[in-house]
Amino acid sequence: MIQGYIKPDNWSIIEEGFDKSLVKSSESLFSLGNGAMGQRANFEEDYSGPTFQGSYIAGVYYPDKTRVGWWKNGYPEYFAKVLNAPNWIGIRVSVNREYLDLNTCKKVKEFRRELNMKEGWYLRSFVATLQNGTEIEVESTRILHLDLDELGVINYQIKVLNGDADIELTPYLDAGITNEDSNWDDKFWDILSVSEENQQAFIRTRTLKSNFDACTFMQSKVFVEATEISTKYIPSERPKSIGLRYSVAIKKGQTVSILKYAGYTVSLNHSPDELIGAAKRVLEKGMTLGYVKLKKQQAEIWAGIWKMADITIVGDVKAQQGIRFNIFQLNQTYLGKDPRLNIGPKGFTGEKYGGSTYWDTEAYCLPFYMATKEQHVARNLLKYRYDQLDKAIENAEKLGFENGAALYPMVTMNGEECHNEWEITFEEIHRNGAIAFAIFNYTRYTNDVSYIPEMGLEVLIGIARFWHQRVTYNKAKDLYMILGVTGPNEYENNVNNNWHTNYIAKWCLEYATGQIEKVETNFERDYQRIMETTSLSREEISGWTQVANKMYLPYSEENGVYLQQDGFLDKDLVPVADLDKSQRPINKKWSWDRILRSPYIKQADILQGFYFFEDHFSTEQLEKHFDYYESFTVHESSLSPCVHSILAAKLNRMEQAYEFYLQTSRLDLDDYNKEVEEGCHITSMAGTWMSIVEGFGGMRLRDGLLNFEPRIPKQWDNYTFKVSFRGRLLKVSVSRDGNLFCLDSGESLKIIVNNEPVTVHAE
Repeated sequence: MIQGYIKPDNWSIIEEGFDKSLVKSSESLFSLGNGAMGQRANFEEDYSGPTFQGSYIAGVYYPDKTRVGWWKNGYPEYFAKVLNAPNWIGIRVSVNREYLDLNTCKKVKEFRRELNMKEGWYLRSFVATLQNGTEIEVESTRILHLDLDELGVINYQIKVLNGDADIELTPYLDAGITNEDSNWDDKFWDILSVSEENQQAFIRTRTLKSNFDACTFMQSKVFVEATEISTKYIPSERPKSIGLRYSVAIKKGQTVSILKYAGYTVSLNHSPDELIGAAKRVLEKGMTLGYVKLKKQQAEIWAGIWKMADITIVGDVKAQQGIRFNIFQLNQTYLGKDPRLNIGPKGFTGEKYGGSTYWDTEAYCLPFYMATKEQHVARNLLKYRYDQLDKAIENAEKLGFENGAALYPMVTMNGEECHNEWEITFEEIHRNGAIAFAIFNYTRYTNDVSYIPEMGLEVLIGIARFWHQRVTYNKAKDLYMILGVTGPNEYENNVNNNWHTNYIAKWCLEYATGQIEKVETNFERDYQRIMETTSLSREEISGWTQVANKMYLPYSEENGVYLQQDGFLDKDLVPVADLDKSQRPINKKWSWDRILRSPYIKQADILQGFYFFEDHFSTEQLEKHFDYYESFTVHESSLSPCVHSILAAKLNRMEQAYEFYLQTSRLDLDDYNKEVEEGCHITSMAGTWMSIVEGFGGMRLRDGLLNFEPRIPKQWDNYTFKVSFRGRLLKVSVSRDGNLFCLDSGESLKIIVNNEPVTVHAE
């Protein structure tokens, strides 16, 4: 049963009516971010009901000590936590000496939230009757500025509806915060100083262990009606917080408002002793521009983002709302400005999964950023991995690998592995393949010939060395095997010869070998540098080729399909359709032991490989594997429906593709997995974009040319999307009457449409 309380709208996420049971879910859905910081949609005023307070700063983390029942050699010492940062949104509100708290009010009506995705702001309004009988109307608007990305602004307005009132407004900063997901209830922040001067307040903090310095700051202005008033404030300093209390007497029908400018400066961008000075400069810039101009700027910046990234759908408002929500949240999370940053599975919407980076970035997010941003944004995502190559080599060394073999971490903040479930940390090694595939995917799409000789080849060599050492030679079969792994389907642990893992390992070895030859031919100086740096020999490369040529790929002659792993046919192969619905989802109803013995697949595994390497297989092979494995897939991972939607569209099974699209696009809006209160599924949102562009639009890159085989679901009248490709911005419009391709910018472009060449001209 889907949640379904969000009102359908083309450009906004809207909630109407106050339901305490939905507060935490809405805190996730209405989250704001600007790539540098973000926050859940917590109330500014006090709220004593169930809530999940969360404010986050990009790149700031804490190495929370690993907590396991049985320590194993090679375990990471810590599990990185995206830190709940000091809270700057708070505004304590007292009306006639009673604090506003929606959990204790006599009555709350006309409650409404709106997340305006077109212009990038969040608005909340309501009418509340306090226990003392005073009735007030409140409207609060919040933005996190995309350009001045250390700054947020809140415009908080109160109108008294049934009499005169004495209002106290206390904007505050609070560093007395904790993480919901702490392993040991450790203290994460040291508070260095709490201070105020000239209506400005500052809290200086430093993370323990990781030593990130931050300054949380604020300054406010108070207005009655539209006139700014000079009212005295009373500072209230406590060891962990600071507030500035303003008192105002207003008449019935009058509105008092407070403009709160606040945010963070951090040692990632400033020297620690300059953080307060930097904060003052941010406040000066923000207050000079003023709320109206800042909000206008925000809308203009978002207009530029939407110009490249928007997808329009006519005839299906829920589908339209879903794709825009996904595109909006991806841009709130990562804008590509800073190569030190990456895309966390929850972005700025929650703390689950702790670490900043998974293989989701390379497998799912990279295509979105390649096609909706300037080229440097996607390049920065790959540079992130190159910059952490030394750490990947260290990670492999800890597990016994040698000679520069690199194992990229399952979860990381700084390149070190910080995930501590053994079946994932040690065994889900296909992540190495996803990173190599991303290099291939990026270079073929952008035609950036400089990336591999500058950075990518060293990464590919480290990955190839890992695979070469990870295989086991089977004398009886005269084949190489990969034992003791977990594939993309995490409902199978410690299996032998997961097909996806073996296939991508084979491909990585072949791809690395081919790229070495190209660099040797075309970039002699880089080739010499890399050979010296890596001490790579011809003999070693020959060993890679031998392993690739003799890689074991399990296959069932009886079923005519590759086997997900050895022993898959030994299971009780009951299709999902025959599973009692009361047993779903199995990850909440079954023991882990029962799940591991079942044939049920959490997410695309073999089909993930068919998605990556579609051109390696015939349509008939795809159809046979899709039919076989989809029947056992429970889609209890957010990363699953998008892959199945793309492949179903390829097979022209449009109703099935559409159902999978709705599931991926509205996964959080309709809370399919009953967990949205923990945060949104940010990285899988890129899969929603892929479902339309690569699924329904049929976009592929072959021989340097964009190919399209557009299809349209029966529920839609038409849809459009844009792709940035090698200096052009191509707009694709698909309707029942035909397809239209035009260039919004750039020179003429040759494309292939339904296997026919077409040239799209600039005019």
